[in-house]
Amino acid sequence: MNIKRHIIFVPGKNPKPPEQQHLDLLWRTLIEGVRRAEPEAVDDLIQHKEDFSILAWNRLFYNETKDISIDLPWIDVLMNTHGPTRDDMRQAQHWHKKLSRFLYMLTDYVPYLINIMPDIVRQTALELTRYFQNRHNVADDIREMLKQQLRPLLKSDTRILLIGHSLGSVIAYDTLWELSHEEKLPGKIDMFLTLGSPLGMDYVRHRLLGAYNTGTSKYPTNIKHWENLSSVGDITSLNKLFHEEYAQMIELGIVEDIHDHCKDIYNFYRNEEGLNCHRSYGYLVNPAVGKIIADWWRKT
Repeated sequence: MNIKRHIIFVPGKNPKPPEQQHLDLLWRTLIEGVRRAEPEAVDDLIQHKEDFSILAWNRLFYNETKDISIDLPWIDVLMNTHGPTRDDMRQAQHWHKKLSRFLYMLTDYVPYLINIMPDIVRQTALELTRYFQNRHNVADDIREMLKQQLRPLLKSDTRILLIGHSLGSVIAYDTLWELSHEEKLPGKIDMFLTLGSPLGMDYVRHRLLGAYNTGTSKYPTNIKHWENLSSVGDITSLNKLFHEEYAQMIELGIVEDIHDHCKDIYNFYRNEEGLNCHRSYGYLVNPAVGKIIADWWRKT
């Protein structure tokens, strides 16, 4: 039986390398994560790179790209690092991280404090705000880009794994809502995988499309399974328990299950600035993510 499958990756904020270069880096780290979790699944998956695509929205949002040479040596280090060191785990739980998380949480409840927060907190909050403000219809245009990828896949009964990292998970969620309720397009995403996602933040949830609707019209109705993963020390993913935040989706029967993977998950990506618990490459090489992808790929 020939099963049609496709993986779409929606990146998070900040400028990214040119599309093909970025796709190659994401595929490289994704394959390594699967190899670490389920080596026997790699041989088949690696033959299907054409079934992996990304939503290259960042160029439209920032009007610039990132020099790939900045990331390459650090990704090489990551590929040769097979788990967090004691220093990684210590830093991920350091009081500086906890303070940043507290401040970020504070802005979730008191948004006007954003401008006095540390750079990392302020930047993340401002990028979310910029997306929701939709100036010059940029958020609409970004979601249309994703719809153009999803429409033919949904119509062809392709099994779809939609991965949203950080702000990318918000873009993906809103796009799925529009396809559900504005276009009423039949078909469902087989799995929605969110990595380091802010979808649990009050600030975000109150601004999502459909946020003030009731019943099934409040949520996307085209997701079968939702897996959410957040690493220790990742301050972007506040309120990590999506099975609680989005419990009504299960109660309404519009999603079969929501699983959270947030305990003892470490993102050990490092660069010249030190440990970064949020980078997409670090999530993808993690065997916890690799197992989710491998199990989905092998499912018939």
